[in-house]
Amino acid sequence: MEKITLNNGVEMPLLGFGAFQITDLTLAEQVVEDAIRLGYRLIDTASSYGNEEAIGQAIKNSEVDRADIFVTTKLWVSDTGYEATKRAILTSLKKLQLDYLYLYLIHQPYGDVYGSWRAMEEAYQAGTIRAIGVSNFTADRVLDLELYNKVCPAIDQIEVNPWTQQKDDVPFLQERNIQPEAWAPFAEGKQQIFTNSLIAEIGQKYHKTVGQVILRWLLQRKIVVIPKSVHHDRIVENSQVFDFELTQAEMAQIKTLDENKSQFFDHRDPAAVQNIHDLVRNVD
Repeated sequence: MEKITLNNGVEMPLLGFGAFQITDLTLAEQVVEDAIRLGYRLIDTASSYGNEEAIGQAIKNSEVDRADIFVTTKLWVSDTGYEATKRAILTSLKKLQLDYLYLYLIHQPYGDVYGSWRAMEEAYQAGTIRAIGVSNFTADRVLDLELYNKVCPAIDQIEVNPWTQQKDDVPFLQERNIQPEAWAPFAEGKQQIFTNSLIAEIGQKYHKTVGQVILRWLLQRKIVVIPKSVHHDRIVENSQVFDFELTQAEMAQIKTLDENKSQFFDHRDPAAVQNIHDLVRNVD
């Protein structure tokens, strides 16, 4: 797997395996073991996914050296704040059976993110976390966090796919040496993305699938990407994207698909903020 270097010198694989929505713990353990055997070295999860323990067991079962597996997890909204975040980090480490994390992210731009960031900075300075960052933060929220704290975020994990290309936020992050990372690269299949004629035609030239072309398009934009699948064939397919390169004309063709809006929800929408607040309160 190709790697990039984060703004603090830590190396991170450009392509990883995402564990979102894999709630069956036996299955989660199985597919992560499978992904590691197939060469994936970036594993992305979150406390809210409910599968940290299964992923930790898969890593433990692996014959790959722990230092070679780049594990990311995330802080949920209910655990924001200085003291709560310190506890949440320890909880995630215990569930994952790890003594350090390569990357820890604030999952949503809500709650006491400043208190959380202070706790994360301390864990970073102590070596418990090798890099810290955010997820779903828009450019203004990233800049606000960067300007008023000691440690600049290393990552912003955001929705990026052909319908939601983030043409403003991706360059903003890259200009500030903050690595963009794409969740939902396939938009969870929305708008029949896997049968899109334009992308399929590009893929035919290289004997590649629509999914592989999308991943290649993201990698050529220097965006870390974490596709998820529970199917062995798709996990293999998603890894086979380093043996071809799209032309500038093909990159420009895919650029025309951008709708410049989220395929899920806008994190600046007051209704979205209220919905997540209500979800957290109901769980608590």
